[in-house]
Amino acid sequence: MKKLFRILAVTLLMLILGLFVFYLIKNESLPQGTDGPEADNLTLEMMESLNKSAWDTTSEVSWTFKGIHHYEWNRTENSVLVKWDENEVLLNTVNQTGVVIHPEKIREEGKEKLIKQAFGYFNNDSFWLCAPFKAFDPGTERSLVTFKDGREGLKITYTSGGSTPGDSYVWILDDNHKPKSVKMWVSILPLGGMEFTWESYLTLKSGAMIAQDHILYNGVNIDLSQIN
Repeated sequence: MKKLFRILAVTLLMLILGLFVFYLIKNESLPQGTDGPEADNLTLEMMESLNKSAWDTTSEVSWTFKGIHHYEWNRTENSVLVKWDENEVLLNTVNQTGVVIHPEKIREEGKEKLIKQAFGYFNNDSFWLCAPFKAFDPGTERSLVTFKDGREGLKITYTSGGSTPGDSYVWILDDNHKPKSVKMWVSILPLGGMEFTWESYLTLKSGAMIAQDHILYNGVNIDLSQIN
């Protein structure tokens, strides 16, 4: 029994050391950027590559986030129906109110909890749908950065709004200014500079382009499906 405990203790220690080394290797400090007209122009070029003008005229869009949260977003009416498990909540995206459609019988405090939960899901999951189109939202700052590996990026910092103001994202663009990945410095992730791909583009009926796959470390995929 003592031998088993020693093996478990050594295994746990090695795991902790491995995670610590992984953290030291992967964790990055947020790079300082240079703001100004060049950063704003590159942002406009990124948006143009994805047909931002078409996104602006997209009245409705629906999608499923990682197969668990489904959204039916009426952008004209500023409403979104959020579905997960047995829950259905209709949100007003302007005045931050909501109505619980299902379950029908629920206490008032339960309704408030579900509405808050639905807004949290929507704020997070809609990022993966349309983040590049939000780079000029109120409270955003844009700048150009250069990484140690020589790659250049477009940093967008959200100083206000959303669920986690203060988060920063650095977009890595291809030769046509289309996003191919994004590095994140956000409060909900344990490491700074985690990089997700932005790929498998789909063109909506309106003409706007949406990335369906966002892969981390060649493994985890934050995928969007049933985009319509």
